Parts: sequence; C-alpha cells; structure tokens
Amino acid sequence: MRPIHALAALPIASVLVGPLFLDRVTPFVLGRPFLLAWLSATLVMTSILMGLIYRADRRSQAETTPHPVPEKHA
Repeated sequence: MRPIHALAALPIASVLVGPLFLDRVTPFVLGRPFLLAWLSATLVMTSILMGLIYRADRRSQAETTPHPVPEKHA
C-alpha cells in the first residue's frame, strides 16, 4: 500500500467526525444549513481525492509492470 492511499480515509473521517462538531443551522452557506453544505463539500472532495489516488496508482503500475510483448499471428 502506498502512502497516497491513506488519503482515502479523509472523506470517511470528514463524514463521520464532521457532524459531531458542525451540527449547526445558523450559519448558511449558499442558502443551505452549514452541515448540509459540509456534507456536499465532502462529496466533491471525495471525487477529487479518488481521482488523485487513481492517477497516482496508474502511474505506479505503469512504472512497475513491463509492457506486454505483442503476439505474432500466423
């Protein structure tokens, strides 16, 4: 497991721990209660982080695996 894979724990932690500290209604963000805005931002952050992890993992696989040798057809 590469260290960049540890980033996958951030969205889980923000969804589980965030509501414990951010359970408020009064500050509105774009017309939404703060907790709903937090969870929406977490959803966007999850997509971005998973994309970064995917790109980093593709690069590591390309560096470690040899290129396949094409077969000759008769």
